[in-house]
Amino acid sequence: MALTLSDVDRFEASRPRLEAIAYRLLGSASEAEDAVQETFLRWQAADVDRVEVPEAWLTKVLTNLCLNQLTSARARRETYVGQWLPEPLLAGDPMLGPGDTAEQRESVSYAVLVLLERLSPNERAVYVLREAFDYPHREIAGILDITESASQQIFHRARKHVADGKPRTEVDEAAARRVIDEFLAAATSGRTEPLVRLLTQDAIAVGDGGGKIPARAKAFEGALAVATFIRGLFKPGEAKRAYAGGSPEIHVTAANGRPAVVAVVDGRVVGVMCLEITAEGIAAFRNQVNPDKLERATRRWAATDHGEPLLRVF
Repeated sequence: MALTLSDVDRFEASRPRLEAIAYRLLGSASEAEDAVQETFLRWQAADVDRVEVPEAWLTKVLTNLCLNQLTSARARRETYVGQWLPEPLLAGDPMLGPGDTAEQRESVSYAVLVLLERLSPNERAVYVLREAFDYPHREIAGILDITESASQQIFHRARKHVADGKPRTEVDEAAARRVIDEFLAAATSGRTEPLVRLLTQDAIAVGDGGGKIPARAKAFEGALAVATFIRGLFKPGEAKRAYAGGSPEIHVTAANGRPAVVAVVDGRVVGVMCLEITAEGIAAFRNQVNPDKLERATRRWAATDHGEPLLRVF
């Protein structure tokens, strides 16, 4: 049946929420867009006049499409070149979804998205729907075709898994910005010691180049190893300029609701460094340099004014 303009409007009204759900479930903006588009095709083919609650119907279809995608994604990531990290979203991206509560903001943070990769598809779906979108367990049960009791049990299990791996108490935004300023000064000093002082003893650094940009397959672990890596990362070199396509301009902005360092060459985002900043120091660097996962960030960057860069590297 052909959709009326009213039917299309009903779907479009739900699109921002559907995209935000899909992104949290998949960790990929491009895959989230594809899942939402497939949901629209299902809506287009359905007898929408018989759909009593369009929002619930659309959420069920989308969630199950994402569950299928997650199952196949696990197999694909076993052959992924190097480390797999989520696709970062820069400040203001509508796909970040609601951020009214601490739970909603945390659910889309880069650190938590990485942790969600450890959950089973069902655990991830229940956690996202409950924690980020406040769906009652009765509705989640209907979406996933499980009992309400099972939804509650899955949620408690998923929440514990996430809590066990979550960073220590994070600092506020102003304090985080001061730490990043100190970090950039230390990273460009050419010395390791200032960097070590800013890191936790168990700090890690990991990068996702997708096989297109050099990135170590195994994470750097420990303050000294991470500091040595970071010092080398900011050291000028012709090979680095060649890979980046020029000398990157460095900005500090927000990615996934947390302060981040963004490297830009001729308006193109070539790297997003998401820092996990705690009261004890910087606990993690997660660097997204896979160009396929930075296309949306580049579009977002082009649409906003970021002022002058803090520095230029390489």
